[in-house]
Amino acid sequence: MKNKNEEKEKPKIEKEQDDTAFNEESNFEDQVVDSELEEQITALKTDLEEMDKKAEEYLDGWQRARAEFANYKKRVLRENMDIHQVARGEVIKLYLDIADDLERALQEKPATGDDETWAEGIEIIFHKLRSRLELEGVKPMKAMGEKFDPTIHAALMKEESEEFESGQIIEVMQEGYWIGDKVLRPALVRVAA
Repeated sequence: MKNKNEEKEKPKIEKEQDDTAFNEESNFEDQVVDSELEEQITALKTDLEEMDKKAEEYLDGWQRARAEFANYKKRVLRENMDIHQVARGEVIKLYLDIADDLERALQEKPATGDDETWAEGIEIIFHKLRSRLELEGVKPMKAMGEKFDPTIHAALMKEESEEFESGQIIEVMQEGYWIGDKVLRPALVRVAA
């Protein structure tokens, strides 16, 4: 009986040994697979971090380029407006000489006679020209009595005066004009010394 029991036990032992060997092999394969998976996961995480960094760089670059383009559009618009205003100012300057001539003519306006109606017509034309210039944003400086400022006035002469303080404008030889907040034409003045 011993042989039968031994024979029964022998396959049982061999089966257990096979199972143990299989389990060890299986555990080894599982460890190899686990370590390969961990390596792949680590590699994927590294790739993901690199892609995140690149995406962040691209987003930052895109946002910067967008802001630069918006600034460029604003700058071009401002430059175009400045060019338009300068061109408009140059055309308007041509009419300022006519306004000066009309003003000088009106200073010698006759008070009576046939020339009085003619002078009144000239005065109407002068006021119409002035109002049209004001509609365009052109305004006279009215420098008389002001403190001399070389950025908006041009001194033709300097002379002693008891009535005015030193540096004060005592006479406007030619009216200066503003267009908006910029000098269209500086005023030609006499200044107290």
